[in-house]
Amino acid sequence: MQKEIEKISRLIDAASGNKKIELLICNVKYLSVTTGEWLLGNIAIDDGMIVGVGNEEYEAETRIDATGLYASPGFIDTHVHLESVHASPFEFEKAVLPRGTTTAVCDPHELVNVCGKAAIKWFLDCSESMVMDLRVQLSSCVPATHLETSGAKLSAGDLAEFMDHPSAGGLAELMNYPGVLYKDAEVLEKIALFKNRGIDGHAPLVNSKNLNAYIASGVSNDHECTDSEEALEKIRKGMVILIREGSVSKDIDSLYSIINPQTLPYTALCTDDRGILDIVKDGHIDYLIRKLIKNGVPSHLAYSAASYSGALAHKMYDRGMIAPGKIADIVLLENLKECKIKSVYKRGKKVDEELKKPLSSVDVSFALNSLRCEEISEKDLAIYSKKSNTPVIEIIENSLITNRIDIDLPIEDGEKKAIPQDDVLKLAVICRYGEKNIGKAFVKGFKLKGGALASSVGHDSHNICVVGTNDGDMVMAVNELIHSGGGYVIVDSGKVLAKVEFPVGGLISLSSTDELVVQFSKLHEEAAKLSPVGNPFLQMAFLPLPVIPFLKLTDKGLVDVVKFCFVEE
Repeated sequence: MQKEIEKISRLIDAASGNKKIELLICNVKYLSVTTGEWLLGNIAIDDGMIVGVGNEEYEAETRIDATGLYASPGFIDTHVHLESVHASPFEFEKAVLPRGTTTAVCDPHELVNVCGKAAIKWFLDCSESMVMDLRVQLSSCVPATHLETSGAKLSAGDLAEFMDHPSAGGLAELMNYPGVLYKDAEVLEKIALFKNRGIDGHAPLVNSKNLNAYIASGVSNDHECTDSEEALEKIRKGMVILIREGSVSKDIDSLYSIINPQTLPYTALCTDDRGILDIVKDGHIDYLIRKLIKNGVPSHLAYSAASYSGALAHKMYDRGMIAPGKIADIVLLENLKECKIKSVYKRGKKVDEELKKPLSSVDVSFALNSLRCEEISEKDLAIYSKKSNTPVIEIIENSLITNRIDIDLPIEDGEKKAIPQDDVLKLAVICRYGEKNIGKAFVKGFKLKGGALASSVGHDSHNICVVGTNDGDMVMAVNELIHSGGGYVIVDSGKVLAKVEFPVGGLISLSSTDELVVQFSKLHEEAAKLSPVGNPFLQMAFLPLPVIPFLKLTDKGLVDVVKFCFVEE
């Protein structure tokens, strides 16, 4: 208490001009998120906090003339899975902090589904050594559903162990919305535990009374909207929409129109699953801002959605505004429309200077050698049936939603066959946790010319997923991953064409961002030779996710997501 009193006293002295402040940014056009104005004036900073804004003069140790520049509050990514970047939190920070993202709200449920509580502790430990603020939501769905095999199971009591950590937030995305509607006891216990801390949602296509019930339970936001009507129904019912622009699901073009002065507090931005190549090439939240403005969203609304709205969404009332008493997270811009960044300040310190400091390494031994499965053979991929009519998963490019189509497939000696020439391929999901489960089905939309793609990234349980034109290449790809400890691999005609290894839980690389860019560039170059689908690995990663409609495949079998049950042969 005494330390807090002393801090408040110092801030009062600094704000009233009774002491020399650390930094004064002069002659800058700063965003007032409360009025939507770009105001010309000064920003006074001391002890990492904003102590004054306006035309007041302060005696400062450092003065910066920002004539011609604009100042926005630091950007907030309201929902991200760092595992989807495939880099450590420190490499993620190096990639996004200079682009203006000063706060990220992460859900570690990818690694948690693989490694359990140790993964939550790892992310929290990492947050203590990072320059940017990493808020760690506590994963609600481990396992994600009963329809797949996961590496861990967390109860409300397990999550309660981490609630007092300063970087711990609320309950991470509650994907098991059927569990909410059916009043599952374990789900309700987690909701009750986090009722006053915030509960993230995950409710694709949920509407009407089911949506009422989901929101009434305590869920406050959703990042799964893909059209404006769905989003507006949720906003009208008090839900915050986290507009997503990831590497697979790209929703800004469909949702930008929902942002206006009235809905601003209910429209924030997130990346969810955005790959490192997209971040390095196009940007992070800065890219979303550019895209919003290109679609006609006024600059003050775009930058406010990227900062103020995100702070409100997660009850982070200490940031998101350029105003006295707020954390001094500030992005200085040369051009608003292009979101061209001059410099970034995190808690009043210039970011490029901060990142020169060595970043701590955090032990990852708990997540190594995580693929506990044996090699497979071609006979393991055989699909036997007497029925030619077959439910087939149809992917929709740039969407996590899949369709169900029914196709008559040939049967030879009792074995059902794919039709590669018609883009009907075999798909398999192999349990990585010691069980012998292999889910097998067919998929349309990859347009593979040959070979196979395999991955240990299969949301959310991350069993091995493989798609291919022939069983031989599929088997080789899977076995290559098993020996590598996880990652992505491309095989064609019995040869490995490209591979990126993820030794940490089969999800995260130990390479630097620069090294990852080289590896992923090679992977995508080879993938493009076999398939015209943009980033087919990310598209494939969501095929085992049985919480997004309509048809998905897990290691236990083909799932009808709407009915939340397995499809009968």
